[in-house]
Amino acid sequence: MILRAIPGLSELGKVLLGTVTEQVMLLENIGTSILVSENQLSELHKLMIEAAQVLNVEAPDLYVRQNSGPNAYTLAISGKKPFVVVHTGLVELLTRKELQAVLAHELGHLKCDHGVWLTFANILTLGAYTVPGLGGFLAQNLEEQLFRWLRAAELTCDRAALLVAQDSQVQNLFNSRPYISSDSLSLPSLSVDNFFKKNSFLNCLITRWLQQEVVISVLMKLAGGCPSIADQLNVDAFLEQARSYDKASSSPIGWYIRNAQTRQLSHPLPVLRAREIDDWSKTQEYKNILKRGTKINFVETT
Repeated sequence: MILRAIPGLSELGKVLLGTVTEQVMLLENIGTSILVSENQLSELHKLMIEAAQVLNVEAPDLYVRQNSGPNAYTLAISGKKPFVVVHTGLVELLTRKELQAVLAHELGHLKCDHGVWLTFANILTLGAYTVPGLGGFLAQNLEEQLFRWLRAAELTCDRAALLVAQDSQVQNLFNSRPYISSDSLSLPSLSVDNFFKKNSFLNCLITRWLQQEVVISVLMKLAGGCPSIADQLNVDAFLEQARSYDKASSSPIGWYIRNAQTRQLSHPLPVLRAREIDDWSKTQEYKNILKRGTKINFVETT
């Protein structure tokens, strides 16, 4: 994103926009939601703390809001009062491991400062409309680029979800606790148990299974899941559905229709997100992430 190349712009935005915006949202969240803590919904609190430590970020405030629509969102501009909000509909729909993957996704937004850059991009787009003559044309092109960036940002955060979900499942299987230590989400690092380092074939098999069981399951449920049919959902079938979508949109007409349907979306289609994270889990980049990092041991809470 071009805005990232401007020295000092991020810091300026945090100062000018962060304080008021975050104060407004703080009062909104405290007044209408439940603040999660060690003494309030402690299980969710633990999921957040673990995910934050995996991604090497400070755990933000977590709120649960009464809303049947399964959704989660975050905001942090100044960095002083970051928060994540999850709807009760999402809590009811997902397993605890899936919910932790969603929390990790939101933490990915915080780690990448997506809120800051989105704010600047929106201001730039609105400003383009005021330009005489070509303002509308410029704004339309900026909006297209903005939506493209938003979709790419979601895919980035899906990777954060995969890393955290994979990690928590490893602990359940082998009673060891390898965790990610990341200074840059684009190049994070994940420590793995020596067992996995010595057995790359088994590592690949387990990683594949873990990824399917958590992150893609989240995407599948958001596409069309509900608690009553959750045990009947099939991750492999959903991935096959994604491949069918790619095939159907591979022709010139299909490509045009697909582009027209998705160009104004802030999130990629669920099947495309599933395919993207599945593809990334097979890359050398992902394998390299699993091979390096620093081991972190958690103190189990009662």
